[in-house]
Amino acid sequence: MSGSILIVEDEPKLAALLSDYLDQAGFATEILTNGLAVPPRVRAVPPDLVLLDLMLPGCDGLEVCKELRSFSSVPIIMVTARIEEIDRLLGLELGADDYICKPFSPREVVARVKAVLRRTGGEAAHRTEGLALDPDCYRAEFNGAELELTAIEFKLLQHLAAQPGRIFSRQQLMDQIYPDQRIVSDRTIDSHIKKLRRKLAEIAPDEELIGSVYGVGYRFET
Repeated sequence: MSGSILIVEDEPKLAALLSDYLDQAGFATEILTNGLAVPPRVRAVPPDLVLLDLMLPGCDGLEVCKELRSFSSVPIIMVTARIEEIDRLLGLELGADDYICKPFSPREVVARVKAVLRRTGGEAAHRTEGLALDPDCYRAEFNGAELELTAIEFKLLQHLAAQPGRIFSRQQLMDQIYPDQRIVSDRTIDSHIKKLRRKLAEIAPDEELIGSVYGVGYRFET
């Protein structure tokens, strides 16, 4: 399964832990720490799911959930240390799809994320404008034609396509496709992008699917 997960959590260690586990499960993650930042981010680049902590600076999770539901149907999993039933019910009545109580196992969170995405329509093959990616077998197709990609090229395409239109810096892409933090030149990303573009162009010569922003990075074009 793949997709983009917005983690809204103000505890840095917990946010990083969740991000690591979800990244390993094939998801692209982004972390926000302030509730006020969530609605504009979701409007600008809608994720596939929001993992939303209840206790947040700026604006608490219940208010964030309520505002998100005023314009978006993005799946929301509430995360809370409060165990009072009223908070659980209120969170769900505001439109949350599920909730998880702290403390929890990161593996449980990954399992719940996958379950909610399956239930709300997110399947293992992530599709964006004719692109189909199946991370379980590293298979990629565009407009029905199979792409012969290396594992690195697949991960790179998966990460870019998970958030169409978002610009990723070379460093962000390196962190994603080389989680072991090996030392590589940022020009390595340029080389992978060049090969990926060439393979995509063989199938869709009239479309530029991976755009570049000079001095900034790359994005998957919507």
